[in-house]
Amino acid sequence: MGGVDVGDSKGGKRSTNAEINMIPFIDLLMVTVAFLLITAVWVTNSRINANAQIPGPPDPSTEVTPQTPEKVLNVTIGADEFVLTWKQGAVVASEVKVPKPTNAGDPPRYTELGKKFEEEWKTNGSHKDSADTKLDQAILHADNRLPFKEIVAVLDALYSPKREMKLGNNVETVPVFNMTFSIR
Repeated sequence: MGGVDVGDSKGGKRSTNAEINMIPFIDLLMVTVAFLLITAVWVTNSRINANAQIPGPPDPSTEVTPQTPEKVLNVTIGADEFVLTWKQGAVVASEVKVPKPTNAGDPPRYTELGKKFEEEWKTNGSHKDSADTKLDQAILHADNRLPFKEIVAVLDALYSPKREMKLGNNVETVPVFNMTFSIR
């Protein structure tokens, strides 16, 4: 057992020797260290990085031009049809309804939908130049009860139209859309 020896007192009747039990002290120290390590990790993960880079007042010598929002393709998967809606901000630019095929197979393949995506991109897409490294945005609206295989089939059709994009010194073939899921 760990202890502390305070030495021999030569002048007194008895020697003074006190033992301090070190095991509870070590246990307390270990628990404290573990607690500090765990809370230090969680404190850094729960922090939100924010900065106050607020633009100053506009320079009166420069002219401010309002930016128009880009067109976004909204793909809604319905029970009997797909609805392809191009929106520019809150304004609907165009809307096309594509009926769902009855014999799409298992797993389903929506080749006609892929052709319609390509046709719509050629008509309404914004990023067609090979030097342009941005992709057109597509937002997929699907019901939570929709089978996963149908979502994958729509994604396959959405990624079927391709275009050439210059990446560094190479020209590569990439999908025309960057897809995100909508949240209801």
